[in-house]
Amino acid sequence: MNQPDKLTDRKRAAIITAAIAEFRARGFEATSMDRIAAAAGVSKRTVYNHFPSKDDLFEQILQELWDCSAALNAIGYQQGKPLKPQLMELMRQKMAMLRDEYFLDLVRVAIAEAIHAPQRAGDMMTKLGKKEEGVASFLRAAQEDKVLKAGDPGFMSHMLQGQLKSFALWPQVAMGKAPLTPQEQEAVITSTVDMFLAFYGI
Repeated sequence: MNQPDKLTDRKRAAIITAAIAEFRARGFEATSMDRIAAAAGVSKRTVYNHFPSKDDLFEQILQELWDCSAALNAIGYQQGKPLKPQLMELMRQKMAMLRDEYFLDLVRVAIAEAIHAPQRAGDMMTKLGKKEEGVASFLRAAQEDKVLKAGDPGFMSHMLQGQLKSFALWPQVAMGKAPLTPQEQEAVITSTVDMFLAFYGI
């Protein structure tokens, strides 16, 4: 990559970072592109060169949120191998994402805006649901391998991931709780997988 491209990428990243901070502090409606430009240390024209509107910039922030969960889609079920270790690793990947401060900031921005714009919230949840299909695909493959009971993989995915979110996402996002310690994370993951397999395992 040549030097101008690197500079352009840095400016784009600075704009997104500034937008996240401004949206968190002031909300979507009260945040102006002028404020974002000032916070990013770039001209307003530079902001508009990257993002034609504030809606486009917010859409990019949501895209960053979706991208943060992409690693889960890369973990596929391995036929013939023990299920519990695979589920444990899948949940460890999920837990790593849930404790990432950048990801948590993105979630806070998305939720704050969703309160004021229900339509945007609906679009957000639809897109998030698509990203979480990676876990459902994993569970569907395990069902086909006859190591999990029959059931709706989407519902099962929500049940499985919801346990982690109740400990490692919502308390941190909504109540400012500290991230779980490594020992607490492992305890939550182990209990979650054990409970899931106790009901759905064969």
